[in-house]
Amino acid sequence: MLVELSNVYKNYYDGAWEVPVLKNIGFSIGRGEYTAVMGPSGSGKSTLLNIIGCLDQATSGTVRIGGRIVSGLGDDELSEIRAKKIGFVFQTFNLLPYLNALENVELPMSYAGIPRAARRDRAAALLKRVGLAGRLSFRPDQLSGGQKQRVAIARALANQPEILLADEPTGALDSGSGARLMELFRELNKNGMTILMITHDIRIARHARRVVTICDGELSEGEIYGFRE
Repeated sequence: MLVELSNVYKNYYDGAWEVPVLKNIGFSIGRGEYTAVMGPSGSGKSTLLNIIGCLDQATSGTVRIGGRIVSGLGDDELSEIRAKKIGFVFQTFNLLPYLNALENVELPMSYAGIPRAARRDRAAALLKRVGLAGRLSFRPDQLSGGQKQRVAIARALANQPEILLADEPTGALDSGSGARLMELFRELNKNGMTILMITHDIRIARHARRVVTICDGELSEGEIYGFRE
């Protein structure tokens, strides 16, 4: 298994109050899977994604990424795992406005120490892969929402991650752009990419090959409840 969570709890503190967010989560993702976690706002789905992405740590329980226990690791070790194993796609794109598409995709590779010529070639190849070969020199303010998200996906793939984590990736897109993005995700998964997608939209969740629901911090698999088309 690429991702394994066992007996995971996550609590936050509001003054003297302890607020449970995730409750006894047992969850795994195999290599090559395309999984959607669906739930309403406040259900714990983004917290789950952050723990799997090593952006946050569980209060208790065990989290393994690629067979390695990451629970309790220090910031430097977690940063290394994020850089080498995980690609992130966010609803708000998180592109740097003063860099063009090619430079935005190059950025993670520069942090990884990849030589400039190699990272430029790979960035151009990735942008071509997501259908933006003609937009390399365009800044984010010159791109549509769907194009920005494609740049963000190319950037997420820059360091050849083992898993792609997508947090409401269609949330800022119109329906047409969202549908095209789901086609891209399907193609990436068909070519072997492991994808975990967070969404509140059942229509988006059903593009995945596996759907898990979360409600009040508890996971249920094989059941979609409380949602309407």
